[in-house]
Amino acid sequence: MASSSSPRPLEPVADLPSSCSPASHHPLKFITDVGLTVSHAESKVSTCHQADGSPSADVMEPEVTLPEDILWKIHALMPMQDAARAACLSHSFLHSWRCYPKLIFDMRALRKQTKDFINRVDHIMQNHSGVGVEIFKLQTRNDFSVHPSYLDRWIEVAVTPGIKEFVLGLPIENEMKYNFPGSLLSRERAHSIQYFHLSSCMFHSVGKVGCLSSLKTVRLHDVGITDEELCLLLSNSFTLEHLDLVFCYDIRCLKLSHLLSKLNRLDVQSCKMLQMIECSAPKVSILNYDGPTIPISLGGSLQVKKMQMTSTDVPNLLHYASTKLLSIAPNVETLFLYSLYEKVNTPMVLGKFLHLKYLEIKLFIPSRSPDYDFCSLVYFLDASPNLKMFVLRVEVPTLEPGFIPSVQIGEDSLFASCVRKHRHRKLKSVIINGFRSWKTMIELTRCILDYAASLKHLILDTTDGYHRRRSAKCFPLGKDTLIEARKALEAIMTYIEGKVPSKVNFKVLEPCNCNRCQEV
Repeated sequence: MASSSSPRPLEPVADLPSSCSPASHHPLKFITDVGLTVSHAESKVSTCHQADGSPSADVMEPEVTLPEDILWKIHALMPMQDAARAACLSHSFLHSWRCYPKLIFDMRALRKQTKDFINRVDHIMQNHSGVGVEIFKLQTRNDFSVHPSYLDRWIEVAVTPGIKEFVLGLPIENEMKYNFPGSLLSRERAHSIQYFHLSSCMFHSVGKVGCLSSLKTVRLHDVGITDEELCLLLSNSFTLEHLDLVFCYDIRCLKLSHLLSKLNRLDVQSCKMLQMIECSAPKVSILNYDGPTIPISLGGSLQVKKMQMTSTDVPNLLHYASTKLLSIAPNVETLFLYSLYEKVNTPMVLGKFLHLKYLEIKLFIPSRSPDYDFCSLVYFLDASPNLKMFVLRVEVPTLEPGFIPSVQIGEDSLFASCVRKHRHRKLKSVIINGFRSWKTMIELTRCILDYAASLKHLILDTTDGYHRRRSAKCFPLGKDTLIEARKALEAIMTYIEGKVPSKVNFKVLEPCNCNRCQEV
């Protein structure tokens, strides 16, 4: 019998009462599936059933006077575990639980083994009515594996009219080779999807996909899909705003139509077979590309304001950028260039980046290009008359002494003079991470001091650890790094410090004296 007093907070228990015989549709089963069980004694609510399996007449929910649609809205706002708990205590909530809109299953968060996780998800999906789903997310771990029929069944329940967000995150490099059923994305079922994210599966049944006219974001990570299939998938997605492709090895030529009139962000990463990008979408303002240097055409778009280009497989990205980038994104305002290394010096840029205000350059393995002249980077500054901030990051793995020419403190060193036709009037801040006592890096710094008339801030970081400073703790730097940092500090004091104008806020970051930084 229901207690006359208000139910106390529910506590998890190990087992259900032996006197209860919940049917498969009873809320206690759902609660078990999301990791909760309810004590009969604690809740003061009988869970016994009549012979026909329906709840006993003695089991009455707390008296509720709110309209059903209001109750459903309240239930939909609850996190999944709380929603299941509420369904245990209220027939109204039990009814709305079968139409619960946010089906979010995260294997990492639940910390369950694969078999237990599959059983829980499968039970909840089998008992869901398939009505009212707005969000379906399945995020797994590397050890996840399941028969494709389970995934087909879950997706069939989830993809129903009204769904807005769909995420299927299977583990990278899994052996399932799951082929996503395009037929489940029919116009009747999937036209409302706005966010669509697939990971680690095949998607060759695109021909069965209906008109996905509400799509705003498409993310395909490690998905087997060809150029033609991708075009077909997006053929009616005129509201698309963001396209993200990662490890899509079957795409060789990425062509995006001008009909994608709302597309404003394009991310393409590690699609190793890609040979060209041809985007005619008129409003692309953000482009992130990671891969080999290939022909890129944005259809003469003047809208690209932020751009990141990364090349971790082949060298000379800076050379490519200095000769090709003006024709790709002439109005770029924020530019990141991350190069593996440079075999040749950076050439003069034929033209001007008139809108560029922030430039960041990173070299991952400078040891492969010992003859590279860092001072040639000044050509980028010459071509950017409105640049306000310049950041140079140099990743410095262990190097053999003398592999890259360094200055010898105490010996006379001749530095190349920096004679420019015009001084830079807008550059205010310069940061160099991974500063070393390399001759051309010192020349670059001295050149900037002579060249940048408006310079206000100069930071030289000798620790290789700009990323360390994002957290409060330090990390061991290693013996070689400490030795190089000391040499860099001495070079700064000898060849740079005296040239810094008094108006410039000059900082040198060096290893601190804590035990972790000094640990070898």
